Amino acid sequence: MTDSSQSSPRAAAPADDEIDLGRLFGLLLDHKWLIIAVTALFAFAGVVYALLATPVYQADALVQVERRSSISPLGDLGSIFGEETDSRTSAEVQILRSRMVLGQVVDRLELDTVVTPASLPVLGDALRRRGIERPGFMAGRAAVWGGEHLELGRFEVAERLRGEPLTLESLGEGRYRLRLEGRELGEGQVGQLAQFLDGAIELRVAELTAASGAEFTLTKRSRAAAIRSLAGRFNVSEVGGGRNASTGMLSLTLTGTDTREIKHALDTVAEVFLLQNVERQSAEAEQSLEFLQEQAPELRAQLSAAEDRLNDYRVDMDSVDLSSESRAAIEQFIEIERQLNELEFQEAELAQRFTRDHPSYQALLRQKRYLQDERAQLNQRVNQLPAAQQEVVRLTRDVEVTQAIYVNVLNKVQELQVAKAGTVGNVRIIDDALVGPGPIEPRKPLIVVLATLLGGMLSVGVVLVRGLLRRGVESPEQIEETGLPVYATVPLSDAQQQLIKRIKHKRDRKGQEVATAVLAEKAPADTSIEALRSLRTSLHFAMMEAGDNRLVITGPSPGIGKSFVAVNLGAVCAQAGQKVLVVDADMRKGHVHYAFGGKSEGGLSELLSGKAGLHEVIRPGNQEGLSYISRGNVPPNPSELLAHQRFSEFLAQVSEQYDLVIIDTPPVLAVTDAAVVAKQCATTLMVVRFQLNPVKEIQIATRRLENAGVSPKGAILNAMERKAATYYGYGYYNYSYK
Repeated sequence: MTDSSQSSPRAAAPADDEIDLGRLFGLLLDHKWLIIAVTALFAFAGVVYALLATPVYQADALVQVERRSSISPLGDLGSIFGEETDSRTSAEVQILRSRMVLGQVVDRLELDTVVTPASLPVLGDALRRRGIERPGFMAGRAAVWGGEHLELGRFEVAERLRGEPLTLESLGEGRYRLRLEGRELGEGQVGQLAQFLDGAIELRVAELTAASGAEFTLTKRSRAAAIRSLAGRFNVSEVGGGRNASTGMLSLTLTGTDTREIKHALDTVAEVFLLQNVERQSAEAEQSLEFLQEQAPELRAQLSAAEDRLNDYRVDMDSVDLSSESRAAIEQFIEIERQLNELEFQEAELAQRFTRDHPSYQALLRQKRYLQDERAQLNQRVNQLPAAQQEVVRLTRDVEVTQAIYVNVLNKVQELQVAKAGTVGNVRIIDDALVGPGPIEPRKPLIVVLATLLGGMLSVGVVLVRGLLRRGVESPEQIEETGLPVYATVPLSDAQQQLIKRIKHKRDRKGQEVATAVLAEKAPADTSIEALRSLRTSLHFAMMEAGDNRLVITGPSPGIGKSFVAVNLGAVCAQAGQKVLVVDADMRKGHVHYAFGGKSEGGLSELLSGKAGLHEVIRPGNQEGLSYISRGNVPPNPSELLAHQRFSEFLAQVSEQYDLVIIDTPPVLAVTDAAVVAKQCATTLMVVRFQLNPVKEIQIATRRLENAGVSPKGAILNAMERKAATYYGYGYYNYSYK
């Protein structure tokens, strides 16, 4: 039976600074179950969070802000001068979000009072929402369960205690205990007003349905904090309308975890907004009414004085009649004076809102100058009349103009009185608050999808990063690029893994994994043993030209399988009829004796220190032709013992007695023992473990041996695994039997 190591065609191994996409794809295939498990774990966590998270609901309402009809005695100045009124909606939005409106809501609903029931960690809120009642074994515990609640009738605290959490503990039978920072303040009875801390706290519990021991946290926040909290959950937006158009329809939304609270609060916001709008309109009517009522007596006095002057003149002049031309002039005077009088009032109102440079103000002044010019021209016409007619016209004009203004003011007073009595404002509540049928948060499907994606991306990222950071060799070609020929590729053996046990000594911080049997004896048909048989054949021809029959097995680092290769190579060579001696030259941590079921005492260290003879330290193996020497007791100076003349004499003696002497040494990069031993042996092989030893490490180990005068004969790639990463990256290796 022979063994052949075959590899499928593949591209050259990529350089260290290149990214091999094929290898990365293979890494994902190799770790597919890890990726699936992590993704499933994240998906499960997403489902759990979605089920346990406190749902957030949203209530919405709709109000309309109509175009305001001015109740000023002079009409709507904005409509007279073409002033835009679309900005009214933006103003109403700011009013809705103002402390004036939200503060009244906080005061009405006492939103500055916060009652928080004690909960079990993680699951407490979910259990309470689902109405799960307190089990018997939780009696007396502080957590509040389903069906248990607290309702306050009155809760007032001194200003210094605002924001301080108070703990209310149910005592059963309608009684409770109040604590502040662990200090008991006193007890109270449900339905009765109780005072604590000399009246600094007033509390009346309207209803308490909870088992004895259940606790609630009471907090009286500051009014400003309560307003900020409400504003953070409240939103106003205009419905419809384009960039330059305004519909006046405002959508109000409020979010929260309590459906009753958000519906009641949003209805109250709309109601307060409506009431303040009506009060504002009524206040405007009141101001205009006061202004006109102040003007009415003055106008009445002016009218009486003008009538008296006209009557006196007529008596003096013995009743001068007016011509048709004079009558027409008087009517024109009346109209011009009426308009001028209105413009005077309008100017007074505009002066409070705009500067004289404002377009609306300038338009009013132009209209005022035009009427004044008309009056001046009319005065010139009157001056051309006879003297008696001129005076009658002027006096009659004063009477009738004053009378017209006075009658107009009286009419406006009556209109404002009616308007004030029936003020309804320009805000309408179209839709009352309505809570949506389901929560808006958490969005359970989205959370599960995002958690699943996060788990998949995280697991894939970890696998790829680990693969990129782990630069251990994965193909014989990578080793051969360093100048070392690869004598064998030994696959990872599952049977060998079953023979490994962890042994821990008192002086060791952590245990050591050792082989408790020889795999070549337990499973001679294992693929790794077949690979060592192939190595035996290669070594037979390689050592024919060597100066001795000594073979050193070493490697760059610990834990790469040097002892496994040394012991099992010795076993397969013995099976071929050779007389083989396996020497454990790792006097620090060697464990070859475990594979043969022996002890470390009485080994190489005793031989080199002169405490034992050669025939005393050589022990028979488990099969004919195989012997071994254990490491012995750990000496204080292993390197010096190996450099002693006794070691050279030992090698000369065993080389004559055995066909093959295999020496297992410590790692090259750890200690100098391997270089000392290899200096006296003709053949040195370096064991490299698959995906553990990087190329740089192999180069450094080779250079260190060469500096000591040792030229490694070749390398053995150990623990090779059939992985997709090596198939797509460097090639795929098959081990077949013929």
